[in-house]
Amino acid sequence: MTSTQLKTSALALLKKFYGYDSFRPGQFEVIEAVCSGRDAVVIMPTGGGKSICYQMPALLNDGCVVVVSPLIALMQDQVQALMANGIPAVAINSNRSDFDNRSDIDAAHAGRIKIIYLSPERLIADIDQWLTRLNICLFAIDEAHCISQWGHDFRKVYTQLSALKSKFPNIPIMALTATADRLTRDDISRQLGLKDPLRWLGSFNRPNLSLKVITGATSRKKIQTVQGLTRRYPNDSGIVYTLSRKNAESANEQLNRLGIRSTVYHAGLTPSQRQKAQSLFTNGQVQVVCATIAFGMGIDKSNIRWVVHFNLPANIESYYQEIGRAGRDGLPAETVLFYSYQDVVLRRGLIEKSESALQQIFTEKLTQMQRYAEAQVCRRRILMSYFGEEMSEDCHNCDVCHNPPERFDGTILAQKAISAALRTDQHIGIFTMVDILRGSARAEIRRLGYDHLKTYGVGRDLPSADWNFYIQQMVQLGVFEPDMEHNNVLKTTPLAMRIVRGQEALQLTRFVARERVARKAKAPTLPSLGGGTSKELFEYLKRVRMRFASQSGIAPYMVLSDKSLQDMAIRRPRSLDELLDVHGIGEYKAKRFGEIFIAAIEDFLND
Repeated sequence: MTSTQLKTSALALLKKFYGYDSFRPGQFEVIEAVCSGRDAVVIMPTGGGKSICYQMPALLNDGCVVVVSPLIALMQDQVQALMANGIPAVAINSNRSDFDNRSDIDAAHAGRIKIIYLSPERLIADIDQWLTRLNICLFAIDEAHCISQWGHDFRKVYTQLSALKSKFPNIPIMALTATADRLTRDDISRQLGLKDPLRWLGSFNRPNLSLKVITGATSRKKIQTVQGLTRRYPNDSGIVYTLSRKNAESANEQLNRLGIRSTVYHAGLTPSQRQKAQSLFTNGQVQVVCATIAFGMGIDKSNIRWVVHFNLPANIESYYQEIGRAGRDGLPAETVLFYSYQDVVLRRGLIEKSESALQQIFTEKLTQMQRYAEAQVCRRRILMSYFGEEMSEDCHNCDVCHNPPERFDGTILAQKAISAALRTDQHIGIFTMVDILRGSARAEIRRLGYDHLKTYGVGRDLPSADWNFYIQQMVQLGVFEPDMEHNNVLKTTPLAMRIVRGQEALQLTRFVARERVARKAKAPTLPSLGGGTSKELFEYLKRVRMRFASQSGIAPYMVLSDKSLQDMAIRRPRSLDELLDVHGIGEYKAKRFGEIFIAAIEDFLND
């Protein structure tokens, strides 16, 4: 099949089963690669469409796709979502009876199942049994960052997935994750033994998420902030992340006392308690879940409108993944991070107690997270730079952008710093760079011959604190990239080379004493539905969706997303053909419950 033929078939299936008219950037390129037998490493942000990358090959090929997922509790949600789209899928796991598992395995062998979900433990246990007799066209390793010790959620069992290449050498493997820096991306490919994989690095930019940091808040202020968010989004959901189980329990109790429908989720609960909490949240029976980092992986709930961190996360990868659970439908959502230096002290203590060989790496990652919280430059640019993505302009949707500090043209300062890095063969970190620029007489500077560089002493006019501040900004803005494998020496980036050649300017925030007043950030405004009637119809359709979901025993977002309901409220379809023009409604969903929503629109308009 030619590339054109494959894309024509894929687009037809995309419309039929998902209701979409086109692929998102990177999706078809990944699909085409694995359909030709090539391995792939796919980095796409939460809500960026990773699942279609491995689901579509199952529809395009005769065989089935085996998906490795880390949490059994989430597999059934994913299976239900596929079944809601008319795609036969099963989850084989220990939470089901042997009879049910055996029946689904028999159905897979008979070719009646297109997608099979397994935990890594189950896959390793069954790799020499029924899996070898199955017609498999692709292995998809979801949350692939779990295989790497560099990653933020390392799981030892994932390292055993390296056996797949030796057992199934001719079947392509697709590794997928939303959060992986360069170290982790390289480690994923190496550990899985991938052969010349396609590496797709999607944009990490989630412009619909507003970013806000509040420093030094009291516990009361944190609860009041959550209370305000629940009032602002009464029909939507939110997540509160805390550092400890005790804090999660406390936050949940305080919210319940305020009459807010909340539940708690952490690793200290029994599996059934965790499953119940997740179901309550997913089905919309509670508005808030107060949780530790144990919650959230694989959650596909589309109407999470806000995420609040009561404490500083351990690293930017965790933070990015957790805030990414908001606004998956592409509509505006809010994120709030409460920061105090006490969190840094606690986090460092945990790292020191871990006795890990990677303590230095984890400490540096915590430092980068701390710098993000204390930053006076656009927060989104910091996030993009961390993941190796250039962003040349401020986002105008974070607290720093809404209340910008004083800026100045820092091009000459950047050129001096870049020159210092280049003239030392990029073997120095921030402190040595400052010493060179300031003309330090320190013995090590003289021993290494740095006092003979042309850049030695060119920055004597600025104090060390200022230079530290400005170079850290340059790191945050993507001028330098710290090499965490080699003592955090600063490596120049393409942006740095453009600046040093005079091809691009750099704006820096002027160094001032740290602000004690928390920045204000504007609350995002949900897009207008065009008029009062459309907004009322949207709310009415949400109630219809809730009734249908309850009757069908599935989560409301699996029926239709808020984005689909908004489009429906504007278009007001009167027939199944018109309904197929609504965003996210394919043939299967139109046939299954199209008449219900068409009738609901008729009733509303005739009322």
